[in-house]
Amino acid sequence: MNSYVNTAVGALLGTIFVLMSVSIASEGIFHSEAPEKEGFAIVAEEAPAAGGEAAPAAAAVPIAQLLASADAKAGETVFKKCQACHDGTKGGPNKVGPNLFGVVDRPIASHEGFAYSAAMKDFSKGSSEKWTFEFLNKFLLAPKKDVPGTAMGFAGLAKDQDRANVILYLHTLADSPVPLPDPNTATQ
Repeated sequence: MNSYVNTAVGALLGTIFVLMSVSIASEGIFHSEAPEKEGFAIVAEEAPAAGGEAAPAAAAVPIAQLLASADAKAGETVFKKCQACHDGTKGGPNKVGPNLFGVVDRPIASHEGFAYSAAMKDFSKGSSEKWTFEFLNKFLLAPKKDVPGTAMGFAGLAKDQDRANVILYLHTLADSPVPLPDPNTATQ
């Protein structure tokens, strides 16, 4: 055999030997046992029964009743989760999401200068639907479930009181806020 081939094969075998030795040694030094208990468990959600849809959690208490006991200051604190993607100042910029100043009772998918997803445009029915208290409550519960295909990546606010607080805070972000719904009405 050619001496160059012998040298190349020897170098290859030497490299493999060194790598395996280092691997075995590092496994012995840095070996860790499997934990006794997992840090978290992955649980698959069960689909609703074939007979019908699961009732959304927002339907439990009407938003008008929740707003009656809501706290705008607490909503401002919860809104900090939203500020990564939304601005709430008058004349403020659009970010990843549209500016939310005056969003309550504004036509859906209508904020000027923001490129809405096709799903949101379809949901708005040509901006004929408005962000009512009820629509906001349902949407903020689970945005991707309420408007499948929306670009909004936020998982939602599961707690009724958090949603009510944020909606009341958004209500204050307007030059002339619309009247709050009557808590004695039967609508949700």
